[in-house]
Amino acid sequence: MMNHTKPWSERMFDLSNIFFLIALSVVTLYPFVYVLFASISESSAFVQHRGILLWPQGFSLESYKMVFQNPNIVTSYINTIFYVLVGTTLNLIMTALGAYGLSRRNVMWGTTIMVLIVLTMFFDGGLIPKYILMLNLGLLDSRWALILPSAMTTWNLIIMRTSFQAIPPALEESARIDGANDFSILMRVIVPLSMPVIAVMVLFYGVWHWNKWFDALLYLRNRDLFPLQLILREILIQNNTDSMMTGVGGGDRMPVAETIKYATIMVATLPILFLYPFLQKYFVKGVMIGAIKE
Repeated sequence: MMNHTKPWSERMFDLSNIFFLIALSVVTLYPFVYVLFASISESSAFVQHRGILLWPQGFSLESYKMVFQNPNIVTSYINTIFYVLVGTTLNLIMTALGAYGLSRRNVMWGTTIMVLIVLTMFFDGGLIPKYILMLNLGLLDSRWALILPSAMTTWNLIIMRTSFQAIPPALEESARIDGANDFSILMRVIVPLSMPVIAVMVLFYGVWHWNKWFDALLYLRNRDLFPLQLILREILIQNNTDSMMTGVGGGDRMPVAETIKYATIMVATLPILFLYPFLQKYFVKGVMIGAIKE
């Protein structure tokens, strides 16, 4: 009878890995847990607490109430949802069209075009030329200033092109025999077989639009167009919480301002965290694109 017991050295290695991964998980998750507990703590009790925060200091949702009473938060939330939905949709359309054209084996000058596209990853015109371009196009202080210039990214185009190239050419040939044109092949053959990579693109582009703030800082002056992250920057970096503390007494303003900051972070973070579980099964498949070859 064979002895399946692992040697002592392997058991110690496995145990070390377990402890390391647990420690890594704690280090990764604790900042989020800290922000969560701080956001639901009573303001006065929280500011008096020192050291590691392992549970809420009391319980209060007053900070969340104040956050959602701020009209800037509500407006910026709606703006960010618009930027994410419209921007991600445009990104997917442009990336899929570009990837399909560049993944075909008989496209004219395909390699040259791909080289020119890749060069844009290494050479950039700079901030001032971009601003002048936006000015001349009339996109300053417009929602489209945050959508059109970033309609497609080179890295995501390469990922989707690689995925499209992995689809057997025989499927395209059989579709053409049945009379399908390029658009029909893309929508009825390529896209249904590429759902994992498309889900990855939705996650990449969606998170990118959700977290984008620097372009808004450069191109937007109308506060009614500000995304959520730009308002979050004002609250955290510029310490601008006065608009959310109407009716709060002078002695309580500092503690309330602290918990409001953490509540705002949670409000800005939770929606994009909830998106990931729905895309996880596709994401795991998508990151393995090109890892296995027959």
